[in-house]
Amino acid sequence: MHVTNHRRHYVGKDGVARVYVTHLLRRSWRENGKVRNETVANLSHLPEQLIELISRSLQGEAFVPASARATVTRSLPHGDVAAVWAQAKALALPGLLGPPGRSRDLALGLIISRVCRPASKLSTLSWWDDSTLGVDLGIAGASTDEVYAAMDWLRSRQDAIEAALARRHLAPAANPSRMALFDLSSSWMTGRHCPLAARGYSRDGKKHLPQIEYGLLTAPAGIPVAVRVFPGNTGDPTAFTEAVTMVRERFRLKRMVMVGDRGMITNARVEALKELGGMGWLTCLRAPAIAKLAADHGPLQMTLFDQADLAEITHPDYPGERLIACRNPLLATQRARTRQDLLAATETKLAPVLAAVTAGRLHGAAPIARRVQRVIGAHRMAKHFDVAITEDTLTITRKHDQIQAEAALDGIYVIRTIVAAAELGSTEVVIAYKDLATVERDFKIMKADDLDLRPVRHWTEERVRAHVLICMLATYLTWHLRRAWAPLTYTDEHPTSTRQNPVAPARRSPAADQKAADKTDTDNQPLHDFGGLLTHLATLTRNDLCYHINGTDDATTVPTLTQPTPTQRKAFDLLNAPIPLTIG
Repeated sequence: MHVTNHRRHYVGKDGVARVYVTHLLRRSWRENGKVRNETVANLSHLPEQLIELISRSLQGEAFVPASARATVTRSLPHGDVAAVWAQAKALALPGLLGPPGRSRDLALGLIISRVCRPASKLSTLSWWDDSTLGVDLGIAGASTDEVYAAMDWLRSRQDAIEAALARRHLAPAANPSRMALFDLSSSWMTGRHCPLAARGYSRDGKKHLPQIEYGLLTAPAGIPVAVRVFPGNTGDPTAFTEAVTMVRERFRLKRMVMVGDRGMITNARVEALKELGGMGWLTCLRAPAIAKLAADHGPLQMTLFDQADLAEITHPDYPGERLIACRNPLLATQRARTRQDLLAATETKLAPVLAAVTAGRLHGAAPIARRVQRVIGAHRMAKHFDVAITEDTLTITRKHDQIQAEAALDGIYVIRTIVAAAELGSTEVVIAYKDLATVERDFKIMKADDLDLRPVRHWTEERVRAHVLICMLATYLTWHLRRAWAPLTYTDEHPTSTRQNPVAPARRSPAADQKAADKTDTDNQPLHDFGGLLTHLATLTRNDLCYHINGTDDATTVPTLTQPTPTQRKAFDLLNAPIPLTIG
């Protein structure tokens, strides 16, 4: 049975063309090898909507009667996890983690959850029940024991995962400059039982809490490749030695240039690298070494910067090495202002101590010295003051000559490297050192902005390492998502790739400034920050619509996505992925 449509064109005596449409319900069958047709009814007198319904029904489509009642039985956030899953799939992250199985699904769920909704593991378990991530990956209702077992499984796979990332991002084909960046950060711990927790230099300002430290190895663009966790009292040079061992022995990359800050690549580490052979380095000199270069008749003189902000110099203390001296005028102004503010603040705090000694309320050399030391060391300005103490007097004066000598070096830094000029020019050396800012950006993503690594709530050593690994892999995902979604956020889409002056501070492109001023994208849709965009994507929900037919017990449940907004649709377009009904 089918519906046929017949059109007849007719021009009346008045010259007006008319079209007559006849809708026939016809039956067709085959008889003796020939197709026979029979008209069953003329449907032309019926409304167009009813004719279309009959036609589509005969073609096999099912329709819900007007008397049916639709109920939304469940609505789950979907857009955010679907987008992050699409990026993970594009990066082949599931295969990178390991072979298919329950542990891999749970580990992948932990990584995606860390991007979409960073929280403790127990909170994440509850959230899986209320998100399509848990339903589609089959991890909703997972127990804490299963999650901890998945963390242990992921930790056992760390070396293989990082080796694959190193081949992808550090190997010569992807990294012709052969550079690897390494930096160290810390996060405070809760609890008292983790053997890694120790008191050390806190980069979070939590001096009263134990901490762990972790070093991040990245490609020049800041793409995370590997992470290592250390006790909280580990020094930068020790961590750097571990990074070099990892690159040479585990990743089998023999000719690399390791980039680290001045506290990490010390003279001892440089000598160790020389003994290894084939390993280059790029770092910055400490302030005392710079002062030595700037001493009388030294190679670092202010006249070097009369025409340019950088100059290459040599010194016998650094045989076979290149020294690139740079002067940043803006940094010089900032440091001079900071120094004057700290000197003034220190003198303000010392004034009550001087008044107490003068009035006789504070006496005795030892008590006076204790009070002065407590105050003068607060801003680390003791080196700039002469302090004379007797049993009943106190005299404090500024060391003007020393202050002026330090001020003369404001804004000056000297980069040290073994890489030949033929391989890396002076400008490229400066840019390479400044690329360490990309590692700092990754730490900011891991610790504060997006992934909330801290505080660390695990207490066994292996679980802490697994937790940091999960955060590193989530940072890897976030790095690519931020780059893909730059048109929808305030991210600069056109950062200056080549600078006329590499020493000068980086500036946003005019297009980025205009985007920030308009607060809209090219389609006049509101811009978001990264977290706000994920929140907006989460409003793209998957709804279970249950249709009930009156008078019967029959019911049909149809999963349906809400209509995506222009921003949501564009977010998936930028990932080169359709909006999926399900993930996995």
